[in-house]
Amino acid sequence: MKFAIKHEIKGRIRIHLAQKRMTYRQADILQCYLEDQANISKATVYVRTQDVAVTYTGSRDELIRLLSRFSYETAQVAESALENSGRELNETYKEKLINSVVLRALNKMFLPYPVRVVITTAKSVKYIYHGVRTLMKGKLEVPVLDATAIGVSMLRGDFNTAGSTMFLLGIGEILEEWTHKKSVNDLARSMSINAEKVWFVNEDGQEVLVPVSSIKAGDLVRVHMGNVIPFDGNVVSGEAMVNQTSLTGESAPVRKAEGSFAYAGTVLEEGEITVKVKEAAGSSRYEKIVSMIEDSEKLKSSVESNAEHLADKLVPYTLAGTGVTYLLTRNVTKTLAVLMVDFSCALKLAMPISVLSAIREASTHSITVKGGKYMEAMSEATTIVFDKTGTLTKAKPVVSDVVSFSEELSPDELLRIAACMEEHFPHSMARAVVNAAKEKHLVHEEMHSKVEYIVAHGISTTIEGKKAVIGSWHFVMEDEKCVIPEGMEDRFENLPLECSHLYLAIEGKLAAVICVEDPLREEAADAVRELKEAGITKVVMMTGDSERTAAAIAKRVGVDEYYSEVLPEDKASFVEKEKELGNKVIMIGDGINDSLALSSASVGIAISDGAAIAREIADVTISADNLHEIVTLKRLSTALMKRIHNNYRTIIGVNGGLIALGVAGVIMPTTSALLHNLSTLTISLRSMRNYLPKEEEL
Repeated sequence: MKFAIKHEIKGRIRIHLAQKRMTYRQADILQCYLEDQANISKATVYVRTQDVAVTYTGSRDELIRLLSRFSYETAQVAESALENSGRELNETYKEKLINSVVLRALNKMFLPYPVRVVITTAKSVKYIYHGVRTLMKGKLEVPVLDATAIGVSMLRGDFNTAGSTMFLLGIGEILEEWTHKKSVNDLARSMSINAEKVWFVNEDGQEVLVPVSSIKAGDLVRVHMGNVIPFDGNVVSGEAMVNQTSLTGESAPVRKAEGSFAYAGTVLEEGEITVKVKEAAGSSRYEKIVSMIEDSEKLKSSVESNAEHLADKLVPYTLAGTGVTYLLTRNVTKTLAVLMVDFSCALKLAMPISVLSAIREASTHSITVKGGKYMEAMSEATTIVFDKTGTLTKAKPVVSDVVSFSEELSPDELLRIAACMEEHFPHSMARAVVNAAKEKHLVHEEMHSKVEYIVAHGISTTIEGKKAVIGSWHFVMEDEKCVIPEGMEDRFENLPLECSHLYLAIEGKLAAVICVEDPLREEAADAVRELKEAGITKVVMMTGDSERTAAAIAKRVGVDEYYSEVLPEDKASFVEKEKELGNKVIMIGDGINDSLALSSASVGIAISDGAAIAREIADVTISADNLHEIVTLKRLSTALMKRIHNNYRTIIGVNGGLIALGVAGVIMPTTSALLHNLSTLTISLRSMRNYLPKEEEL
């Protein structure tokens, strides 16, 4: 790439590219390429001037070589980043705005008055047509106000006022549309970035785990039970039941087999299928997210819906106020001043933007919220229910201790025996035992004969002619009738309660208890305390673990209530009972067994890298492996509702003041329209600001 250096200081350089014209795609390729470089901290590409400003660290000569080697054709950048860029949107609306202002100035400067009258008359047809059409539908909405104001000015022969009114309305429309689309697109981009991997089926039929971004149209992708189908495509093999609720609203799973079509974003509940990808990641998923945000009424918060209804309800009152003003003053100018101001523009724009901005800010904390109504429910929630495993704990069991009950074998030898028995079985506690043995370099040889695995109980085998069993208390001590060696009763009674226990017995006597701990998240207790400070009055923990384990964890975390040995339906039942009492309930979980409760809750939150079906069903997903983000979401939701109520008061106050000034004759109708548009834009821009100050971000 050829370029000239325009300006530079230490750590920053501005260059001008030697090309006649730069497309938006080229600008995005160059910016993505530069931002991916380790020695570049910031890059800004200016399309109109073909300039690039780069802030860098390290060697200047290395940067110059990097820029010299760049080529649009060979640069390796993620296609999804290009497809989801907001550059073209922003530049398009900037051009619209500049063109409108310049054209208006040129018309007033160079066109004679008769020609301007003709142009104004032609432009008025659109506004008057929309007003009449709205009226014919039996609705009194904003187009009626606009048509009335423009029509009255035209009938009075005041073409300058009519022209100024239409110009200001046009500017307002551009700014409102730009502001709303920018909010939606910013949010959609944050939601559509997906770093997950998929199982790619290569030419040999082998499965290879690869990034989503590497998949192309025509590739084969295998989807296993419990996972989300990542792409639209045809099923070429396998059979499965697919939950399409998120796409079609169907509650019952749909059978998919060879010849069927699978949709991206739906969840495979049972079975396994191989999908031939129709369209790779990028625009398809991005467009679906944008459509979901813009069109899904069920995701709107009640405050958004109330704002829209209120905006339409206020139009008749504005028209009535216009009529009363004319009857009392007989002054058309003062009457028009009332028509130039309506409450609906600000109400209809500021409220959705406030919600979209809150959802966008949540995404910067690795929180994805699927709709405004969940932000509202989050702000009102007083009860929160935590699943224990994978939520309050890390869901990665580790061996914390090996308590020996044998006088002949050391704890390390007992751990070696246990690892030898457990290594062929894939459950998490078995992996914990094997990993602990590996960490201690307890290399073992196969020392047992045939291993018998009893599902949900344990393992039985023979070691050097002696029968050995390992598993739960029920299996080892009750079913196998093993006993505690004499004199070891005190040691047994002092076993740590917060751990799960694996019992190893040899020849009918307890030889060791392996204590397996699911480590508590370091931030769990602090997060619970901060949730209570943020307005949560009842914190509940529910787990399938034993009473003693649940009690120990509950005490350390500081929950108000806990329930042990619960089934998935018990969690959902508890949530429903709380809702019947009038409480808004937050459910936090990560597993397939939490899905029922997640869908029942006022706000279902899926944590970290849990089951795909849980993330799909949940209303909120938190990618960050940190419970503090739940507190952030609670504070953010509370701040959102506070801003919305402040916006209501501001809109009523500002627009009411403009109407009063117009009726008093202090300001002209065009001034009212200008101030009205400016106030609407100001409130909307204010609604786009971040909610949480830096010191509150966790």
